[in-house]
Amino acid sequence: MSSHHFVKEQQEPAVFILNSSGINFESVAPLLEWSPTILVDQESVDVVLSWGIKIDVVLATSCFQEQNKQLLEEQYPLRFLTVSALSGLDEGLHYLLASQHKGVHLVGVNHQNHRELEEKTSHLDLTLVDGDWKYYPVKGGKFSKWFAASEIQILAAENQPLEISNANGQLLFPIQYLTQIEVPEGTSTFSSTGIFWIGERVRA
Repeated sequence: MSSHHFVKEQQEPAVFILNSSGINFESVAPLLEWSPTILVDQESVDVVLSWGIKIDVVLATSCFQEQNKQLLEEQYPLRFLTVSALSGLDEGLHYLLASQHKGVHLVGVNHQNHRELEEKTSHLDLTLVDGDWKYYPVKGGKFSKWFAASEIQILAAENQPLEISNANGQLLFPIQYLTQIEVPEGTSTFSSTGIFWIGERVRA
């Protein structure tokens, strides 16, 4: 079988929806093109189902599982992953690693938590979808990408030096937690000594 629907398991980044507050379907829809594995926190199940998305794994307390057994049939094949209220993110990432996924889009994770996620980037390719923005990590060194003329955000450790080169010239400055930069249309090249995150607006 050549259809991607039959080889989706680890080929495409999973979509892990931890918090649907402030997220709408238009932000998530582009992530669903190749039928990825969908993990959803129990608090977001109703919203995700209202979007018409097929859920593969629900991270849930034992109480939630007992009260929502019908989901196993309605969303078959679906599995519950038992978690405590505080460990959902770590448990979900452990599940993805154990099932040999290479990447994941984390939906509804506050971008302010980027430092806590950096150790995970050595095992998984991560992107964060937070509101209208998508952030992806650059693991130090040099990185180049073509952008439309737009505003981007840079996240990194306070005062971490960053050099950026593009049609506007060359600029070297310390990142002040979250730095907003206007980039011209064309390729921008970034250089830094440590990990940093680039944020792009996913919808106006």
